Amino acid sequence: MNYPDSVRFLYSLGNEHKAVKFGLERIRVVLDALGNPHMRTRFVHVAGTNGKGSTCAMVESALRANGRLTGLYTSPHLLSPTERIRIGGAEVSEGAFSEAFRRVHEKTEQLLESGAIDCHTTYFETVTAMAFLLFADARVDIAVLEVGLGGRLDATNIVEPALTVITPVEFDHESYLGTSLASIAGEKAGILKRGVPAVFSRQRPEALEVLTARAAELGVEVAGRAEAEDVELHARGSRFTVDGVHVECSLAGEHQVENAVTAITALKRLGVPDTAIEAGVRAARWPGRLERISEAPEIVVDGAHNPAGARALAAYIDRFCANRRVRLIFGTMRDKAVEEIAEALFPRAYEVILTAPKQARALRPEALRGSTDHKRVRIAADLPAALKLVAEAGPDDISFITGSLFLVAEALALRTS
Repeated sequence: MNYPDSVRFLYSLGNEHKAVKFGLERIRVVLDALGNPHMRTRFVHVAGTNGKGSTCAMVESALRANGRLTGLYTSPHLLSPTERIRIGGAEVSEGAFSEAFRRVHEKTEQLLESGAIDCHTTYFETVTAMAFLLFADARVDIAVLEVGLGGRLDATNIVEPALTVITPVEFDHESYLGTSLASIAGEKAGILKRGVPAVFSRQRPEALEVLTARAAELGVEVAGRAEAEDVELHARGSRFTVDGVHVECSLAGEHQVENAVTAITALKRLGVPDTAIEAGVRAARWPGRLERISEAPEIVVDGAHNPAGARALAAYIDRFCANRRVRLIFGTMRDKAVEEIAEALFPRAYEVILTAPKQARALRPEALRGSTDHKRVRIAADLPAALKLVAEAGPDDISFITGSLFLVAEALALRTS
């Protein structure tokens, strides 16, 4: 099966939310039939609501700077499914991706025929199994593994990691994880395992109580975390010191300082030397998060799609764009906390341009228009139409494309084309 056929079949399984079937039994059976490739790799397992991807990117980059052959598994992808699986810092090839898919798919079909499983693995389960195969085949020294959704019943939770990390727990995916911060934290705490040390980002009290209680119940050693000192924030990154490590971070926003502190705490627990940590954090990149895609006019994409992400973007705008005319190109999904996100962002904008990502779950901009009293609101049928509205922006103007990673992905694809 070639790469386009592999991707088509994966998409036929439904998107990751539509196709959620929580539980580990199915992937356990499939991985056992594949020879349990996940047991041949050392993992850092990362859960949380916000900051997972950035933290994973910094941890992987520093491990690689320390001379390790690394794996990195993240989701969702922005432009290509191959982004989800990286070895040595590079996306796997389309050929390697399709071959791994063939192996997982054929084994799954055999198990279906025999009655060992009752349905095909989901999109996410399939790609997770593919990642385990590719990491084992490459004999990576260590892989950084991002949870897809929740933690306790996520397909990635099949592993016995060397270290677990939980980034800030916030509200998102409530229909799957529960409507209280405590219930969401309980799902994230499901990745904690007896005998495996853990690192926690700074948490809200309700979440921290749940995480620490579960850690105590399992006898999990939680690493103490240092605080960032001498923090210098600038529009395209930051500079600070934490636990003796002098950091230059190219990921913008004050929230990335917190993510970097979490990554550094994890790396120190893994025994990575300061020089590799400094080099790795400096080199780390994570697309679609406060990323400039155009200088004139100045356009920044940011995947803020929940209230915490919106607050982080709002803080960035307040700090660095207070004397500039801010335009928001905003599109989101129907199942998001739209009013809370809009409340954080819209008052900071001179003009709001409402549009919609090319997704079935997208919220129609006309529906959103009625819920805001912003004085300058325009509607654009799609992202190209929205971009035309900001094309003549002046040097003091700055535009942000936000509200959905799907919308950010469209912007990155337009830049590439």
